[in-house]
This record gives sequence, C-alpha cells and structure tokens, in this order.
Amino acid sequence: MNKEIYAKELPNGIRVVFLPTRKFKTVSLGFFIHQELREDLASSHALLGEVLRRGSRRFPDNIAVRRELERLYGAELATDVLKKGERHLLSFSLSMVHDQYGPEIPDLFHRGMALLGSLVAEPLQEGEGFKPDYLDQEKEQLEREIRGLINDKTLYAMQRCLSTMCAGERFGIYKLGELEGLATVTPVSLWRYYQEVLSSNPLELYVVGEVEPERVFDTAERVFSFDRRPREEPLPATVVNKAVEEVKFKQEELPVNQAKLILGYRTNIRPGERLFYPLLVYNGVLGGFPHSKLFLNVRERASLAYYVHSRIERHKGIMVISSGIEGANYEQARGIIEEQVRAIARGEISRQEMENTRRGLINQLRTGEDNPFQKINLMLDQAIGGQGENTEEMVEKINEVTAGQVAEVAAGIQLDTVYLLQGREGGSSS
Repeated sequence: MNKEIYAKELPNGIRVVFLPTRKFKTVSLGFFIHQELREDLASSHALLGEVLRRGSRRFPDNIAVRRELERLYGAELATDVLKKGERHLLSFSLSMVHDQYGPEIPDLFHRGMALLGSLVAEPLQEGEGFKPDYLDQEKEQLEREIRGLINDKTLYAMQRCLSTMCAGERFGIYKLGELEGLATVTPVSLWRYYQEVLSSNPLELYVVGEVEPERVFDTAERVFSFDRRPREEPLPATVVNKAVEEVKFKQEELPVNQAKLILGYRTNIRPGERLFYPLLVYNGVLGGFPHSKLFLNVRERASLAYYVHSRIERHKGIMVISSGIEGANYEQARGIIEEQVRAIARGEISRQEMENTRRGLINQLRTGEDNPFQKINLMLDQAIGGQGENTEEMVEKINEVTAGQVAEVAAGIQLDTVYLLQGREGGSSS
C-alpha cells in the first residue's frame, strides 16, 4: 500500500479512507456495513445487499440502476457478504472510469458515488417495509444458495469442520445464515433491522484512485450526509484465545468419489501480535505454496491427495488444512499431514523453504498492488485487526522472520477438530 493513506470521520460517524494512486485508470469505491456475527441476525444481514441493490428512491428498479451504470461508461457494481473473524460485513463495490476518460459527464466521480449513496441511504420503501416482491425474490435466491452449499463438497466440508470446531462460538455461524432464520424475515422486519444498522453500526467508505483528497472527503460528506446515531460501544471483538481440551472428530457420508479430510487448528495468534508474521511464514512453509511440506510429502511423494493446502483465518487465529483423498487412505494421509506439523515444531525447516516462502508471500503482496479491490480488502483487514503497516513495512517484517520463530509458532499450535467427509454408493459428486 501507498504510505499516503488519508482517513477522516464524517460528522455522522462514517469513516472514509482514501488511497491516492496513479496506477489505475479507474476509481474504485468500497462501502462496508459492519455487524456482529450473530445467529439471529445472519440471514437478515446476508439478504440486505441484494435487496438494496434492486433499487432506491432515485433508481427504483434494476433497469434504472443498470442505465445509470451504463451512463457512467459501464461502471461495475457488486455486493457481497463477508465474514472476517466474528465480524459480519455487507459490502458494496463500485468501479468507474476516471473523470479524465469521461469528459462528457461533468463530475463523474460525484455521480458514481451518488449512485452508491442512493442505494445505501435511500432504500426503496413500500408501505412500512421493503418492496415485498423484491424481498421474496432475494429470499428465494438466498435459500437456493444455502441449500446449494452441499453441492460444492469442498466448501461444504470446510463449513462443517468450522461449525463443529467453533460450536458455541460466533465464528461457527455460516455467513449466509440458516434457512430457519431466513423464513422469518419479512419486508417490515428487514426494513426495521436495516434502519437500526444504518443508524448505529460502523460504516466505512474506501476510495482508491487518482483523486484529490479534499474532493474525496467533500463528495463523501455531501453524498453520505444522512443522520446517524453511532453506537458508543465498539462491536464485540473476535475471541481468538481458546485452549483445546480434547480433539473433536466428525465424520459424514455423502455420495462423493473424493473424500474430504479437513484438520482445524488453534493458533491463538491475532494480527498485531509478535508472532503474527511468523505465523504467515509458518503457513507458507506448511501448506500455502507448491513448495510447501504438505504438497511435497502428501501429494507428490506419497500420492495420497488430489489436493492439499493450508490457510489462515487471520482474524480468528485458526489454521485449516484441507485435502481431497481416497477414503481408504484416511489414516495414512492424516498421519503424514500431522507429521509435517510436528516436523516444523522440531525445527525441521530448510533455508530453501524459508526463502521460497518469503518470496511467495512478498509476491502475493506485490500482486495485490495491481488490483484496487485487493488493496481495499487489505486496508479493511488491517483496520479490523488494528494494524497499520504499508506494503514495504509488511515485506520488511516478512524478511525479518526467522526459522526459530516459525518453530515457536508450530510448537504452540493445537489440533482442535478433524472432519472427514466420506463417500457412499449411489453418487458421483466430487
């Protein structure tokens, strides 16, 4: 990231973060509505993005929204639901060409932000709630997505492992919610929920592009000037530290040709702590890259996995190892996977593994510099995690990590949950 990052809080409490750069011919905006990840709110929060995108008072339907996007030289609008630790976020993203490439439209930047602001702050209302047919259609779509999770066996197995591992914790909640919660959402209940969230929850606007800072903040203050009563207390922090008393094992059977073996570990390390960057390097040495121990020993040498890799959920302090195997090879595959974890804890880390991992992590950071929304996501991650390093500072911290620190990370990691999705006769889904 550029060192020159500007941040300002608007009078109504909305936080605006601006990263000026001449690297792109576009200006990119990301608007985020923060919420605590809660079982009773998850379905409502997941619904909001697509319902709001359907239209506003100024742009009352999809056709009006699409026409405005076309007038903005083909600007692109998207919504998403994010889960970062135990934070549930509604995301709006807008990418539009810079003013200098669209001289026919005066103040193109303001017009693009105004479209985003209209969808967020001026939702279309019918009676005392959202438009019923819009909500019904989006509920049907969300129901299909929730039910359809089981069709993607890799994602399904991951969610089942995490829900088992984090049972009783907010992190175990699926980001799209559950069917039971979805069924109770009405136009009026969702409207009231959104008015409360819009009024009191943390809201953030990120802007990346070649714009003057004063123009960014002045435009944001004009567009997002609605009255709010921001909450005084912050949203609950993600619970990271948790001791493992007993390893949990869960097995399911579904019609799959390829079994899924997932191991969930507790690292008890959060962003900003001394061992956070060693944790990133540890994950790279273990299973984050093609040179990693899991790939070489489980897939290449033992030929026991169709795929195998590890990843970190940075805000929750969880590491997950995911693999696709033959069901009959479960014991052998698990044994070799766990041996790689023990090997790193014993300090069996080569200089080449360290150097390859450093290069891999730094290359990921450099590549992210070429995508404005990856830059926005990184700034969002750092804001949630309480970090403030720019790219060069992160590169420096990665280069400073020693093999001894990586072994220290490995020694403190605890296996929490083993999940196995086995195949059964009668199906061929993978």
